[in-house]
Amino acid sequence: MMRCLGIDHGTRRIGLAFGDELGVATPLPALTAAEPAARWAALLAVARERRVTDLVLGHPLNMDDTAGPKAKEAEALAERLRAALGLPVHLVDERLTSHEAEATIPKKQRRAVRASGMIDSRAATLILQDFLDMQFPQPELELP
Repeated sequence: MMRCLGIDHGTRRIGLAFGDELGVATPLPALTAAEPAARWAALLAVARERRVTDLVLGHPLNMDDTAGPKAKEAEALAERLRAALGLPVHLVDERLTSHEAEATIPKKQRRAVRASGMIDSRAATLILQDFLDMQFPQPELELP
């Protein structure tokens, strides 16, 4: 049984989502602790509590498919997660997911919502859903 934790890693917040072989990603509360060490400990705790089998991490590639500094940070985080949890970490292209997630929030509410981590967790949900769609493609319906 596959149990996936989707991760949208940022400098201030870590957005999270959960999904399994049912193929549906659902957002979890974001990790918003001020200290990076506290966010790291909370991330490991969520992975263990949820008994995840796979981690799905957003990989922020540049628009020309190159790996810039943020993508290299994600790659280093993937290695750190593999070492800490002994689980496979799948890097998934996350270009524009934060923008897409933010677009679902009315403009006048974005500042307050951004601080809550809701946008980050929505982005993690989009990242994880992309991964789940690749793992469990939906059969095409034949129309009469």
